[in-house]
Amino acid sequence: MVAVAEVHRILDDYDHSSVSVATIGSHSALNIFKGAREEGFKTVCICKKGREKTYNRFGLVDDYIMIDDMNDTASEEVQEKLRELNSIVIPHGSFNAYIDQARMDEFRVPIMGNRTLLEVETSRVKQHDWMRSAGLKVPKIFESAKDIEELAFVKFPGAKGGKGYFVVDSEAAFKKKMKLMLKKNLITKEEAKNPYIQEYIIGVNAYPHYFHSPLRDETEFLGVDKRYESSVDGVFRIPVPEQIGQEISPTFSIVGNFPMVLRESLLDEIFDIGEKIVKESEKLAPPGLIGAFCLEAIIKEDLEIIAFEISSRIVAGCNALIGSSPYTYLMYNEPMYMGKRIAREIKEAVKEDKLKELVT
Repeated sequence: MVAVAEVHRILDDYDHSSVSVATIGSHSALNIFKGAREEGFKTVCICKKGREKTYNRFGLVDDYIMIDDMNDTASEEVQEKLRELNSIVIPHGSFNAYIDQARMDEFRVPIMGNRTLLEVETSRVKQHDWMRSAGLKVPKIFESAKDIEELAFVKFPGAKGGKGYFVVDSEAAFKKKMKLMLKKNLITKEEAKNPYIQEYIIGVNAYPHYFHSPLRDETEFLGVDKRYESSVDGVFRIPVPEQIGQEISPTFSIVGNFPMVLRESLLDEIFDIGEKIVKESEKLAPPGLIGAFCLEAIIKEDLEIIAFEISSRIVAGCNALIGSSPYTYLMYNEPMYMGKRIAREIKEAVKEDKLKELVT
């Protein structure tokens, strides 16, 4: 992995009066670009050919770097252009989903975030260990399908947006549904070799968004979302008599997100969870989390919060809160959202000559 010292040397060559904010045209790019524009930065979109139409419609991109394939993001040519534009790159889910980790390890452009923790995020086992070490309540993990004796949730590697995930209650059900997901081309044969099987927790899914500011040494709770998932959310629209006898095996492909407001009595624990994650991250990969991070959790009927995944960067659920959330409005008394909060931190770092505290 490229050394932080080398990234800092690259940053020394930047014109700090002309810093731009860059990301891949996908996932949460509109959120990032809108926030950057509001805070006075030029924006750079690393865009796969054919996708630029979406970003042209919103008029939030100042410079495009066109690529043929997402993996080209880490090419020498793209890196050189980003450096010429004094770009700070904001990672999101597409960086993990589409770019080879080995290429990202040699990505010589300043990234806002902790590269080591972004790599940790690619392993659900490492995520689980991080959350457990932080003192969070986490689901039980099944080492193999043979161990399944209760409801279990089966996932696959990478930021897949829930595609091909399924619920089972036995090894026989696991084998049956695995064949079905392969038949539907919802997973690949390679992905099928590495299922991640965890206890299925019954409760309400909630996905809290956090921002850790190195400049303020403070962890903020910016909001929380839920998801619309296909086809599991569609199944509930089918009356039970019509479901009986049908070959229905719902999966969890994320179609969209919507904002939530939590009951106020849960907020202390939500803040506490975020602070525990940050504290543990400082031990796991100094200097720890930088900027956006998010959790995936279940809130049970007794209001116990179980955390089951972590993202060391902005997540797509933050898009449901572009403009503001109740919590950011209470804190800032102005419209604030993740993309803008990221840009605000960069703006303050430029002003205070502390950009090196934000990038690796």
